[in-house]
Amino acid sequence: MLNRIQRGGIHPSIRGEVWEFLLGCYDPKSTYEEREQIRQRRRVQYAMWKEECRKMDPVVGSGRIITAPLITEDGEPIHDPLNILEANPDKGLAASVPESGQKTETSTELSYSASSNSSASEEMESTSHPPLEKKVIQWKLTLHQIGLDVVRTDRTLVFYEKQEHLSKLWDILAVYAWIDKDVGYCQGMSDLCSPMIILLEDEADGFWCFERLMRRLRGNFRCTESSVGVETQLSNLASITQVLDPKLHQHLETLGGGDYLFAFRMLMVLFRREFSFGDALYLWEMMWALEYDPDLFSLYESESAAEKGEGSKGKAKSSRQCGKYERENMKNKAKSSEAPLPISVFLVASVLKAKSSKLLTEARGLDDVVKILNDINGNLDAKKACSGALKLHKKYLKKAKQ
Repeated sequence: MLNRIQRGGIHPSIRGEVWEFLLGCYDPKSTYEEREQIRQRRRVQYAMWKEECRKMDPVVGSGRIITAPLITEDGEPIHDPLNILEANPDKGLAASVPESGQKTETSTELSYSASSNSSASEEMESTSHPPLEKKVIQWKLTLHQIGLDVVRTDRTLVFYEKQEHLSKLWDILAVYAWIDKDVGYCQGMSDLCSPMIILLEDEADGFWCFERLMRRLRGNFRCTESSVGVETQLSNLASITQVLDPKLHQHLETLGGGDYLFAFRMLMVLFRREFSFGDALYLWEMMWALEYDPDLFSLYESESAAEKGEGSKGKAKSSRQCGKYERENMKNKAKSSEAPLPISVFLVASVLKAKSSKLLTEARGLDDVVKILNDINGNLDAKKACSGALKLHKKYLKKAKQ
């Protein structure tokens, strides 16, 4: 089955259900009844988290979206009737002026609902509390950033013409920002979450699919005062290019691009901007099939148990039923002390290899590098990119051993 996905992707009618397996939501050996029990348990858990968030801010679950700060960095409320956006189902997504007559930047995409905003403000005032905890302040400060990103995410898709779908995306990201205390919310997560909303009808199921994806990618978003998580992958990309195409690496270094920051977006949101929406989903599932580990479910469940202090039941992993890329990594693990690299790094390396001659002859500065790589937008072949990444991975492992 993994080989078939790798060769041709998944039919759209079953994509959401198969993704749940590829991302480790369910044990591949589970029965329908077992999965249904887990699904119901997770839906209850999501509802509890969402209610916890709603008590902190009544806009969560209301069908509305926050797009401007509601509090100051000190936790003081900002009483502004333009904080919350709500679509008017009768008039479409046209802009309207608040009753207060206050000047506002109008938008052709969304309407400002003065009545809903004032009621939200009243609701917030009626549920006002003593000074907020630091973690609550931090969470509330991210809500408007989530809103700004949500209204820009996949706006060409008919699906997001409905306000309920936009607010569903906002709710999921708001809840995730609350439960992931280390990472919270970062720009780019809306691009990763959006397909889950489209493929899985139930909001809670979409949340858990996104949560599983973030377990793989959250390191990309983890920031310190001096670096962003994805920089480790950029450093790995530089090492791979140096080994496989030293001439190109030297050229990029000469141009001042030795840190490979021009590839930041490709790795951060898994080529969502470089591929069309459909091709991006196709690429993702091919990657996940290649990297698939049948013990993912057990691993995630034991991690969750450990987080709750319940202990974990680890089990030895066999290479049987693993994806092709994962099998290669397992073979190499005994000979390498380093953690295996995600296939996404080799995908970027394969893109650079494909554009190598053009970069060497035409790039005279970093702007040229960015321009040449931007030309691939919408023109990348997902299947070729994956097979190219596999070849580079094998080649890199051989050369690294020498």
